[in-house]
Amino acid sequence: MSQPDITIYTKFGCGYCYRAKKLLDEKGAEYTEHDITMGGPKRAEMLERAPDARTVPQIFIGDTHVGGSDELAALERQGRLDGMLAN
Repeated sequence: MSQPDITIYTKFGCGYCYRAKKLLDEKGAEYTEHDITMGGPKRAEMLERAPDARTVPQIFIGDTHVGGSDELAALERQGRLDGMLAN
């Protein structure tokens, strides 16, 4: 079974971004990271995918908008993250 595409929008020096990437790394998940520190088209893409998002990280697993680092950690605590990564 292949893992869904994972996208994470980050900014340089963001501790929450680091924490989210660390958890994904610990899970062995491959992800695409877009650094939006300087804005640009990837920031616009993030806002199109998650119009209410104003903070980073913003994490997408497949077409599902997970939210930020706290939401990703909550999925892990609830035992739901592994299932999402496996679908």
